[in-house]
Amino acid sequence: MASLQYPWPQTPEPGTTTEVAPGIHWLSMPLPFALDHINLWIVQDDGGWTIVDTGIGNAQTRELWEKLLARFTPIKRVILTHYHPDHAGNAEWLCKRFGVELWTTQGEYLTAHAVAASAAGYTTDAVLSVFRRNGLEDSRIASMSGRTNRYKQLVPEFPHSYRRIIDGDRVGVGAHDWLAIVGHGHAPEHLSLYCKELNVVIAGDMLLSTISTNVSVWSIDPEGDPLRLFLDSIARYRGLPADVLVLPSHGKPFRGAHERVAQLENHHRDRFAELKQELGKGERSAGDLLTTLFKRPLDAHQTFFAMGEAIAHLHYLYYAGEARRATGADGIMRYAAR
Repeated sequence: MASLQYPWPQTPEPGTTTEVAPGIHWLSMPLPFALDHINLWIVQDDGGWTIVDTGIGNAQTRELWEKLLARFTPIKRVILTHYHPDHAGNAEWLCKRFGVELWTTQGEYLTAHAVAASAAGYTTDAVLSVFRRNGLEDSRIASMSGRTNRYKQLVPEFPHSYRRIIDGDRVGVGAHDWLAIVGHGHAPEHLSLYCKELNVVIAGDMLLSTISTNVSVWSIDPEGDPLRLFLDSIARYRGLPADVLVLPSHGKPFRGAHERVAQLENHHRDRFAELKQELGKGERSAGDLLTTLFKRPLDAHQTFFAMGEAIAHLHYLYYAGEARRATGADGIMRYAAR
Protein backbone atom coordinates (compact mmCIF):
# COMPACT_ATOMS: atom_id res chain seq x y z
CA MET A 1 0.00 0.00 0.00
CA ALA A 2 1.33 3.44 -0.94
CA SER A 3 2.34 5.69 1.91
CA LEU A 4 0.77 9.05 2.61
CA GLN A 5 2.54 12.17 1.40
CA TYR A 6 2.96 15.18 3.69
CA PRO A 7 3.79 18.32 1.66
CA TRP A 8 4.28 20.47 4.79
CA PRO A 9 6.34 18.74 7.50
CA GLN A 10 5.97 21.50 10.09
CA THR A 11 2.76 22.58 11.83
CA PRO A 12 2.44 26.39 11.89
CA GLU A 13 3.43 27.98 15.18
CA PRO A 14 0.45 29.42 17.10
CA GLY A 15 -0.39 32.86 15.75
CA THR A 16 1.09 32.11 12.30
CA THR A 17 -0.24 30.49 9.13
CA THR A 18 0.98 28.42 6.20
CA GLU A 19 -0.66 28.77 2.78
CA VAL A 20 -1.39 25.22 1.62
CA ALA A 21 -3.27 26.09 -1.59
CA PRO A 22 -4.08 29.39 -3.30
CA GLY A 23 -6.03 31.43 -0.75
CA ILE A 24 -6.19 28.66 1.88
CA HIS A 25 -4.24 29.25 5.09
CA TRP A 26 -3.52 26.59 7.73
CA LEU A 27 -3.30 27.64 11.38
CA SER A 28 -2.96 25.72 14.62
CA MET A 29 -4.55 26.40 18.00
CA PRO A 30 -3.54 24.73 21.30
CA LEU A 31 -5.81 22.31 23.15
CA PRO A 32 -5.68 21.32 26.85
CA PHE A 33 -5.90 17.59 26.05
CA ALA A 34 -3.57 14.75 25.15
CA LEU A 35 -4.43 15.74 21.57
CA ASP A 36 -2.78 19.09 22.08
CA HIS A 37 -3.70 21.16 19.02
CA ILE A 38 -6.29 21.55 16.29
CA ASN A 39 -5.92 22.66 12.70
CA LEU A 40 -8.15 25.50 11.55
CA TRP A 41 -8.48 27.12 8.12
CA ILE A 42 -8.86 30.63 6.73
CA VAL A 43 -10.09 30.75 3.13
CA GLN A 44 -10.02 33.78 0.85
CA ASP A 45 -13.53 35.06 0.12
CA ASP A 46 -14.99 37.97 -1.82
CA GLY A 47 -13.68 41.08 -0.09
CA GLY A 48 -12.44 39.20 2.95
CA TRP A 49 -12.05 35.76 4.48
CA THR A 50 -14.07 32.73 5.61
CA ILE A 51 -13.03 30.88 8.78
CA VAL A 52 -13.51 27.10 8.93
CA ASP A 53 -13.61 25.92 12.57
CA THR A 54 -12.64 28.09 15.50
CA GLY A 55 -10.82 26.38 18.42
CA ILE A 56 -11.96 26.22 22.03
CA GLY A 57 -13.44 29.33 23.60
CA ASN A 58 -10.76 30.36 26.07
CA ALA A 59 -8.57 33.44 26.54
CA GLN A 60 -5.43 31.86 25.09
CA THR A 61 -7.12 30.92 21.83
CA ARG A 62 -8.80 34.31 21.51
CA GLU A 63 -5.49 36.11 22.04
CA LEU A 64 -4.06 34.10 19.16
CA TRP A 65 -7.09 34.92 17.03
CA GLU A 66 -6.56 38.62 17.77
CA LYS A 67 -3.04 38.34 16.37
CA LEU A 68 -4.28 36.62 13.23
CA LEU A 69 -7.24 38.94 12.71
CA ALA A 70 -4.83 41.82 12.33
CA ARG A 71 -3.90 40.16 9.00
CA PHE A 72 -7.12 38.47 7.95
CA THR A 73 -9.99 40.96 7.91
CA PRO A 74 -12.78 41.38 7.34
CA ILE A 75 -14.28 38.00 8.16
CA LYS A 76 -17.24 37.24 5.89
CA ARG A 77 -18.59 34.12 7.61
CA VAL A 78 -17.74 31.22 9.92
CA ILE A 79 -18.19 27.60 8.81
CA LEU A 80 -18.22 24.72 11.31
CA THR A 81 -17.45 21.13 10.38
CA HIS A 82 -19.13 19.89 13.56
CA TYR A 83 -20.20 20.81 17.08
CA HIS A 84 -17.28 19.49 19.16
CA PRO A 85 -15.76 22.17 21.40
CA ASP A 86 -12.35 22.37 19.70
CA HIS A 87 -14.22 23.31 16.52
CA ALA A 88 -17.12 25.39 17.86
CA GLY A 89 -15.71 27.22 20.89
CA ASN A 90 -15.28 30.64 19.27
CA ALA A 91 -18.07 30.55 16.70
CA GLU A 92 -20.32 33.04 18.48
CA TRP A 93 -17.40 35.27 19.49
CA LEU A 94 -16.24 35.56 15.88
CA CYS A 95 -19.72 35.84 14.35
CA LYS A 96 -20.74 38.56 16.80
CA ARG A 97 -17.51 40.48 16.38
CA PHE A 98 -17.86 40.69 12.59
CA GLY A 99 -21.66 40.62 12.35
CA VAL A 100 -21.60 37.50 10.16
CA GLU A 101 -23.49 34.24 9.89
CA LEU A 102 -22.56 30.78 11.09
CA TRP A 103 -22.79 28.15 8.34
CA THR A 104 -23.10 24.49 9.30
CA THR A 105 -25.42 21.48 9.13
CA GLN A 106 -28.62 21.30 11.14
CA GLY A 107 -27.51 18.28 13.16
CA GLU A 108 -24.37 20.02 14.35
CA TYR A 109 -26.11 23.32 15.11
CA LEU A 110 -28.88 21.77 17.20
CA THR A 111 -26.55 19.33 18.95
CA ALA A 112 -24.28 22.17 20.08
CA HIS A 113 -27.23 23.83 21.81
CA ALA A 114 -28.46 20.56 23.33
CA VAL A 115 -25.06 19.65 24.77
CA ALA A 116 -24.49 23.16 26.13
CA ALA A 117 -27.88 23.02 27.86
CA SER A 118 -27.46 19.40 29.08
CA ALA A 119 -30.73 18.72 27.24
CA ALA A 120 -32.08 15.78 25.25
CA GLY A 121 -30.11 13.21 27.24
CA TYR A 122 -26.74 14.93 26.96
CA THR A 123 -25.77 14.49 30.60
CA THR A 124 -22.95 12.69 32.34
CA ASP A 125 -25.40 10.63 34.40
CA ALA A 126 -27.15 9.41 31.27
CA VAL A 127 -23.86 8.39 29.65
CA LEU A 128 -22.68 6.62 32.80
CA SER A 129 -25.98 4.73 32.96
CA VAL A 130 -25.24 3.33 29.49
CA PHE A 131 -21.68 2.49 30.53
CA ARG A 132 -22.93 0.72 33.66
CA ARG A 133 -25.31 -1.42 31.58
CA ASN A 134 -22.34 -2.29 29.40
CA GLY A 135 -20.18 -3.56 32.23
CA LEU A 136 -17.99 -0.67 33.33
CA GLU A 137 -17.04 -1.36 36.93
CA ASP A 138 -18.34 0.82 39.75
CA SER A 139 -14.91 2.24 40.64
CA ARG A 140 -14.50 3.69 37.18
CA ILE A 141 -18.09 4.94 37.17
CA ALA A 142 -17.37 6.75 40.43
CA SER A 143 -14.24 8.37 39.02
CA MET A 144 -16.26 9.85 36.15
CA SER A 145 -19.38 10.90 38.06
CA GLY A 146 -20.06 14.45 39.18
CA ARG A 147 -18.48 15.96 36.08
CA THR A 148 -19.51 19.51 35.29
CA ASN A 149 -20.68 20.50 31.82
CA ARG A 150 -17.24 20.70 30.25
CA TYR A 151 -18.74 21.57 26.88
CA LYS A 152 -20.29 24.73 28.27
CA GLN A 153 -16.90 25.75 29.66
CA LEU A 154 -15.19 25.31 26.29
CA VAL A 155 -18.09 26.71 24.23
CA PRO A 156 -19.22 29.57 26.49
CA GLU A 157 -21.73 30.88 23.94
CA PHE A 158 -23.09 29.72 20.59
CA PRO A 159 -25.03 31.49 17.80
CA HIS A 160 -28.83 31.49 17.99
CA SER A 161 -29.25 31.38 14.22
CA TYR A 162 -27.35 29.82 11.34
CA ARG A 163 -27.23 29.18 7.60
CA ARG A 164 -27.99 25.54 6.92
CA ILE A 165 -25.74 23.40 4.72
CA ILE A 166 -27.09 20.10 3.33
CA ASP A 167 -25.19 17.19 1.79
CA GLY A 168 -24.54 17.94 -1.87
CA ASP A 169 -24.82 21.71 -1.52
CA ARG A 170 -22.26 23.85 -3.31
CA VAL A 171 -20.92 26.58 -1.08
CA GLY A 172 -19.32 29.48 -2.91
CA VAL A 173 -16.27 30.90 -1.17
CA GLY A 174 -14.62 33.61 -3.22
CA ALA A 175 -13.81 32.37 -6.71
CA HIS A 176 -14.43 28.70 -5.94
CA ASP A 177 -17.32 26.34 -5.19
CA TRP A 178 -17.00 23.76 -2.43
CA LEU A 179 -19.08 20.57 -2.42
CA ALA A 180 -20.63 19.73 0.96
CA ILE A 181 -19.98 16.12 2.01
CA VAL A 182 -21.92 15.18 5.15
CA GLY A 183 -20.63 12.20 7.10
CA HIS A 184 -21.86 10.33 10.17
CA GLY A 185 -20.56 8.32 13.09
CA HIS A 186 -18.19 10.81 14.69
CA ALA A 187 -20.82 13.53 14.91
CA PRO A 188 -24.47 13.73 13.79
CA GLU A 189 -23.97 15.54 10.46
CA HIS A 190 -20.25 16.21 10.14
CA LEU A 191 -19.46 18.62 7.29
CA SER A 192 -16.51 18.25 4.94
CA LEU A 193 -15.93 20.55 1.97
CA TYR A 194 -14.34 19.59 -1.38
CA CYS A 195 -13.11 22.07 -4.00
CA LYS A 196 -12.62 20.39 -7.40
CA GLU A 197 -10.75 23.35 -8.90
CA LEU A 198 -8.18 23.42 -6.10
CA ASN A 199 -8.23 19.64 -5.57
CA VAL A 200 -8.56 20.20 -1.82
CA VAL A 201 -10.91 18.69 0.78
CA ILE A 202 -11.34 20.17 4.26
CA ALA A 203 -11.98 16.88 6.02
CA GLY A 204 -12.52 17.93 9.64
CA ASP A 205 -12.31 14.86 11.88
CA MET A 206 -13.61 12.38 9.31
CA LEU A 207 -10.25 11.54 7.73
CA LEU A 208 -7.27 12.04 10.04
CA SER A 209 -3.76 11.22 8.93
CA THR A 210 -2.19 9.43 11.89
CA ILE A 211 -4.92 8.60 14.42
CA SER A 212 -8.33 6.97 14.14
CA THR A 213 -11.38 9.14 14.65
CA ASN A 214 -13.36 8.57 17.85
CA VAL A 215 -16.61 6.77 17.03
CA SER A 216 -18.74 6.12 20.09
CA VAL A 217 -22.18 5.07 21.27
CA TRP A 218 -23.68 7.74 23.52
CA SER A 219 -26.73 7.98 25.74
CA ILE A 220 -28.99 9.73 23.24
CA ASP A 221 -28.76 6.75 20.85
CA PRO A 222 -27.78 3.84 23.08
CA GLU A 223 -28.66 1.19 20.49
CA GLY A 224 -27.02 2.98 17.57
CA ASP A 225 -24.48 1.61 15.09
CA PRO A 226 -22.20 4.63 14.57
CA LEU A 227 -19.20 2.63 13.38
CA ARG A 228 -21.13 1.33 10.38
CA LEU A 229 -22.16 4.91 9.63
CA PHE A 230 -18.56 6.08 9.92
CA LEU A 231 -17.12 3.38 7.67
CA ASP A 232 -19.81 4.02 5.07
CA SER A 233 -19.03 7.75 5.27
CA ILE A 234 -15.27 7.54 4.78
CA ALA A 235 -15.73 5.18 1.83
CA ARG A 236 -17.13 8.21 -0.02
CA TYR A 237 -13.63 9.69 -0.12
CA ARG A 238 -12.78 7.09 -2.75
CA GLY A 239 -14.95 9.17 -5.06
CA LEU A 240 -12.46 12.04 -4.81
CA PRO A 241 -9.22 12.17 -6.82
CA ALA A 242 -6.48 9.91 -5.46
CA ASP A 243 -4.14 12.90 -5.16
CA VAL A 244 -6.61 15.24 -3.43
CA LEU A 245 -4.99 17.37 -0.72
CA VAL A 246 -6.66 16.42 2.56
CA LEU A 247 -6.84 19.10 5.24
CA PRO A 248 -7.57 17.26 8.52
CA SER A 249 -8.38 18.80 11.90
CA HIS A 250 -5.55 16.87 13.58
CA GLY A 251 -2.22 15.82 12.12
CA LYS A 252 -0.70 17.32 9.00
CA PRO A 253 -2.23 17.93 5.56
CA PHE A 254 -1.63 14.95 3.31
CA ARG A 255 -2.19 13.33 -0.04
CA GLY A 256 -3.34 9.73 -0.22
CA ALA A 257 -7.02 9.80 0.76
CA HIS A 258 -7.76 6.42 -0.80
CA GLU A 259 -4.84 4.84 1.03
CA ARG A 260 -5.91 6.39 4.31
CA VAL A 261 -9.46 5.08 3.94
CA ALA A 262 -8.05 1.59 3.42
CA GLN A 263 -5.78 1.97 6.46
CA LEU A 264 -8.72 2.94 8.65
CA GLU A 265 -10.86 0.10 7.33
CA ASN A 266 -8.03 -2.33 8.09
CA HIS A 267 -7.60 -0.82 11.55
CA HIS A 268 -11.21 -1.50 12.45
CA ARG A 269 -11.13 -4.91 10.78
CA ASP A 270 -8.24 -5.83 13.06
CA ARG A 271 -10.17 -4.60 16.11
CA PHE A 272 -13.18 -6.71 15.08
CA ALA A 273 -10.94 -9.77 14.78
CA GLU A 274 -9.48 -9.21 18.26
CA LEU A 275 -12.96 -8.84 19.74
CA LYS A 276 -14.30 -11.95 18.02
CA GLN A 277 -11.36 -13.94 19.37
CA GLU A 278 -12.23 -12.85 22.91
CA LEU A 279 -15.94 -13.45 22.39
CA GLY A 280 -15.11 -16.98 21.33
CA LYS A 281 -13.85 -17.64 24.86
CA GLY A 282 -17.17 -16.75 26.49
CA GLU A 283 -19.52 -13.88 27.22
CA ARG A 284 -17.90 -10.45 27.55
CA SER A 285 -19.22 -6.95 28.22
CA ALA A 286 -17.80 -3.79 26.70
CA GLY A 287 -16.21 -3.05 30.06
CA ASP A 288 -14.50 -6.45 30.02
CA LEU A 289 -13.06 -5.71 26.58
CA LEU A 290 -11.48 -2.31 27.22
CA THR A 291 -8.06 -3.88 27.68
CA THR A 292 -8.49 -5.80 24.42
CA LEU A 293 -9.04 -2.62 22.41
CA PHE A 294 -6.81 -0.28 24.44
CA LYS A 295 -3.48 -1.69 25.59
CA ARG A 296 -2.38 1.40 27.52
CA PRO A 297 -3.68 2.48 30.96
CA LEU A 298 -6.69 4.81 30.69
CA ASP A 299 -7.46 7.74 32.94
CA ALA A 300 -11.07 8.81 33.60
CA HIS A 301 -11.19 11.16 30.61
CA GLN A 302 -9.78 8.53 28.26
CA THR A 303 -12.08 5.83 29.67
CA PHE A 304 -15.09 8.03 28.83
CA PHE A 305 -14.28 7.87 25.12
CA ALA A 306 -12.80 4.37 25.14
CA MET A 307 -15.99 2.92 26.59
CA GLY A 308 -18.10 4.57 23.91
CA GLU A 309 -15.79 3.12 21.25
CA ALA A 310 -15.89 -0.37 22.76
CA ILE A 311 -19.69 -0.38 22.69
CA ALA A 312 -19.65 0.91 19.10
CA HIS A 313 -17.42 -1.98 17.98
CA LEU A 314 -19.65 -4.54 19.70
CA HIS A 315 -22.78 -3.02 18.21
CA TYR A 316 -21.23 -3.27 14.76
CA LEU A 317 -20.56 -6.99 15.22
CA TYR A 318 -24.02 -7.58 16.67
CA TYR A 319 -25.91 -5.80 13.88
CA ALA A 320 -23.71 -7.49 11.28
CA GLY A 321 -24.78 -10.87 12.68
CA GLU A 322 -21.28 -11.72 13.87
CA ALA A 323 -22.05 -11.72 17.60
CA ARG A 324 -25.00 -12.41 19.86
CA ARG A 325 -25.90 -10.65 23.08
CA ALA A 326 -28.07 -10.93 26.14
CA THR A 327 -28.74 -8.98 29.31
CA GLY A 328 -27.82 -10.86 32.47
CA ALA A 329 -29.63 -10.99 35.77
CA ASP A 330 -27.32 -8.22 36.96
CA GLY A 331 -28.58 -5.92 34.19
CA ILE A 332 -25.32 -6.02 32.24
CA MET A 333 -25.26 -6.58 28.47
CA ARG A 334 -22.78 -9.23 27.39
CA TYR A 335 -21.75 -10.47 23.97
CA ALA A 336 -20.54 -13.82 22.68
CA ALA A 337 -19.44 -15.34 19.39
CA ARG A 338 -22.22 -16.43 17.08
